[in-house]
Amino acid sequence: MTTTPNRRHLPAPTIEPDGDRYPVITPMAGRALAVLRIVYGLTFLWAFFDKLFGLGYATPSGKGWIDGGDPTAGFLGKGTNGPLGDFYQGLVGDWWVTPLFMVGLAGIGLALTMGIGMRIAAGAGALLYLLMWSANLPPENNPVLDDHIVGAITVVVLALVAAGNVWGLGKWWSSLDFVRKYPWLR
Repeated sequence: MTTTPNRRHLPAPTIEPDGDRYPVITPMAGRALAVLRIVYGLTFLWAFFDKLFGLGYATPSGKGWIDGGDPTAGFLGKGTNGPLGDFYQGLVGDWWVTPLFMVGLAGIGLALTMGIGMRIAAGAGALLYLLMWSANLPPENNPVLDDHIVGAITVVVLALVAAGNVWGLGKWWSSLDFVRKYPWLR
């Protein structure tokens, strides 16, 4: 008589029955992706608060937005080079640039940290990363890739796997009537 060893089998990947067809991932992978989502969200929020208050990191003390400083002037004015450098330098001081940038940082950071509006956060975050990448072409350490490209890919992947559903408010957000009516808000 032969016996088979008692093996623990992992369930085969399936599709969630919620109609949005997100792939089911293992609980540990879901937690890892949640941590990655929260970390990326906090990097956007940190940039927002540092530029708002001039906390002395990327934005010098006393040069925050509330002190009358321009959070985009340093990067766009002196930090750009390459074929699009003149274009970005021409944006310095335009009335709409700083408010849009700051709202973008705060919105992307809150959405990623809380796990809501992941599709919008991914689109806006990827766009912001790609714009920052294109402001300094070619990248310093690689002819094509740098951390901005990695960040753009990461925020898109986080939205595609519904990373806001683990340790976030993604499931609740997706159940709201207006989000069900307009699924691009997920």
